[in-house]
Amino acid sequence: MMQVLVTGGNGQLAACIKDVCVDKSELEVTYTSVSDLDITNKQQVDQFFAKHSFDWCINCAAYTAVDQAESDIDLARKVNKDGAKHLAEACKAHQVKLIHVSTDFVFDGKSTKLYSEEDEVNPLGIYGLTKWEGEQAIAETFEDYFIIRTSWLYSEHENNFMKTMLRLAESRTELSVVADQIGTPTYATDLAEVMLKIVTGNSSDFGLYHYSNEGVASWYDFAYAIFELQKTSIHLFPIKTVEYPTPAERPKFSVMDKTKIKQTFKVEIPHWRSSLKHAINKL
Repeated sequence: MMQVLVTGGNGQLAACIKDVCVDKSELEVTYTSVSDLDITNKQQVDQFFAKHSFDWCINCAAYTAVDQAESDIDLARKVNKDGAKHLAEACKAHQVKLIHVSTDFVFDGKSTKLYSEEDEVNPLGIYGLTKWEGEQAIAETFEDYFIIRTSWLYSEHENNFMKTMLRLAESRTELSVVADQIGTPTYATDLAEVMLKIVTGNSSDFGLYHYSNEGVASWYDFAYAIFELQKTSIHLFPIKTVEYPTPAERPKFSVMDKTKIKQTFKVEIPHWRSSLKHAINKL
């Protein structure tokens, strides 16, 4: 039986991994939250890996409060960079393969074409910067890693854009949503499926990959589809980013090229609307 460690065990991605693992009897999965394993504490990470035996580590632990990171730089860096490095070092010492989740926010959004794994990064904010630093820390530590950049994660679990929209619609008759930031919504369960396919196949095709659902959308398009599928009646208005200022600047365009992950692992990626329909139905 393959032993798998999942950090960030209280988050939505870990919850989706639990859902997917229901029919994966060949995996024994240990989920840790910060109270069980603080990845920012190197000594604690080293002791945890010395005490337990794992074949794989999936790092879902991250500082993801994009706007808050602008003023909480130290903690964002401790989690996203130092935590990633500590896990990579422990994985190297104990011959554990690592899957690390990163973000489209490593890009500045000035591209006019899909972002590939080879494209230059230029994060606009602290969140994207510290996630990029985490990627570098892993790559500099050892080779047995998969870094998967993803975008606009949502699911029926925890807090995310889909659930926020539906919650706001309960108390409002109209909403304004940014329409000039373009990316791809990604159903966290679809990402979990791909990561577990890598694990169950015991893959050694290490490296950097991009994964999101297929298709393109603005946040406005995403919100519109959520209300349409949920059959929620609300007046929705598209606005520009300048009309909704935030502490952190977001990339205007962050649609990623998924050719590499599709060809390497023979995965068929659903369109974001079909996955959204599935998530809405599960709610």
